[in-house]
Amino acid sequence: MKKMMFAVITVLMAVVLAACGGNEESKAKNDEKAKTSVTDQQKEQQKQMEEMQKKLKAQQIDEKKTVAIVNNKKILGSDYNSALATIQGQMQQMGQDPTSKEAAKQVKNQTIDSLVGQTLLLQEADKKNFKVTEAAINKRLDEVKKRFKTNKEFEAALQKSGMDMKTLKTQIGDDIILNQYVEKEVPADKVTDEEIQKAYDQYAEQGKSTGQEVPKLEDVKQQIQQSLQQQKQQESLAKQVEELKQNAKIDIKI
Repeated sequence: MKKMMFAVITVLMAVVLAACGGNEESKAKNDEKAKTSVTDQQKEQQKQMEEMQKKLKAQQIDEKKTVAIVNNKKILGSDYNSALATIQGQMQQMGQDPTSKEAAKQVKNQTIDSLVGQTLLLQEADKKNFKVTEAAINKRLDEVKKRFKTNKEFEAALQKSGMDMKTLKTQIGDDIILNQYVEKEVPADKVTDEEIQKAYDQYAEQGKSTGQEVPKLEDVKQQIQQSLQQQKQQESLAKQVEELKQNAKIDIKI
């Protein structure tokens, strides 16, 4: 399933004040020096971010270009660029550079794979008559907007993500349908106490090796259970996608 993400880059504004003490003239000079230093640092950070944005954008393709055809359903460049932005953002969150030579091919393949899998699942959901209402889409859209302080900030994030409002609403609708489909058609296997214990033991071992305090099993049991359940559901989903691929006509164009 595709996650809704926005690659919003925020420039942190900070002013380093000189330490207290000394006469006012000395303090003023120190303040000015500190401000200049921070300003230079901010400029350098801004420059690096702008360069990264250019590299990220360079990985995009023509919005009208056909990326793939899945059972006669065309996947366009606009779909690719939206999914690409999501994967780029995920990699950056993990401290990886999606624009590096090593990562570029991985990013492309992962983006195409994600789009093909999602298209197959949506086609299957359509066969089983899963629907979404305009009201449900607008409700989710309002939830997305609430993550931003102002509408202007939201519009800026939308622009940076490479989407317009129509594309965003389409993606929200697809996401709701996929959630409904997965919940009903791809139930996760039950998580056993043995599996929870095994996962906890691994977690505890890692914590001890790094000198971290390890909470008691009962304090984290619910989180571990949810994590394992999600993992099992993702595995079941991946298996179903592979099965759907076996009987699908898929033509990758890029």
